[in-house]
Amino acid sequence: MKYLLLAFIIILHTGLKGQDLNEYRAGEYRQGNVVLPFRILTPLSFDSSKKYPLLVFLHGAFEKGNDNQAQLNIGGRYFLRAENRSQFPAFVLFPQCAADDSWAYFETTLDSVTGMARSWYFPFKKEPTPVTGLLKKLLDSLIHLKNVDPSRVYIGGLSQGGMGVFDMVGRWPELFAAAFPICGAGKINTAKNFAKSVALWIFHGEKDDIVPARFSREYFKQLKKLGADVQYTEYPGVFHNSWVNAFAEKELLPWLFSHVKKAY
Repeated sequence: MKYLLLAFIIILHTGLKGQDLNEYRAGEYRQGNVVLPFRILTPLSFDSSKKYPLLVFLHGAFEKGNDNQAQLNIGGRYFLRAENRSQFPAFVLFPQCAADDSWAYFETTLDSVTGMARSWYFPFKKEPTPVTGLLKKLLDSLIHLKNVDPSRVYIGGLSQGGMGVFDMVGRWPELFAAAFPICGAGKINTAKNFAKSVALWIFHGEKDDIVPARFSREYFKQLKKLGADVQYTEYPGVFHNSWVNAFAEKELLPWLFSHVKKAY
């Protein structure tokens, strides 16, 4: 039943125009007691005889929950823009992480005065977090549908979602053609897992006081050393909301959709 449900959600097109978030059709994927709510946007002028890219976007900490709506708060309208949908038709998937889970494992020590993270640790465990493991199964289902091009699967995310981007390309580099983590972080030595197979454009704000920019700088430095197809944009004077700047980059989507997986 779940495969039939996914196929139905993907081929369904509402016909609504403009910035109506209801164009993102609602669904859920479950395994045992773990449920992954998601919203998915169908390509504009969907043609059932064609294959389209699949773009996954991972939200940050404040969009966690189970309402299957909050994950669209940041980025949802960006991918709904008429010019983006017409120039880059794609399936756009917004999964939602439960409040008690995370896209990637991380540990912090908080400052008792400011409440801000004082130190960070990123254990790259053998198994992914429950929600990320379920997301991988959902993606495996989607890429086998006739209208999804498995050579053009992309992933982006912000803050904890940016951490999820680094985690997922580190675990399954064979799945993604390109990725764009925004104000993310992770275990730097996982760069060797995806340096040769996934193109990255990394974004961060110079004055980020939530997730320090040094994590993105270190990833970029390591990926360059490994000969990766990578670029890094750091915004001077910008704090944690660097996604505002990243979504204003005119070349982001042209860069992203220009990448095709060489071997799948």
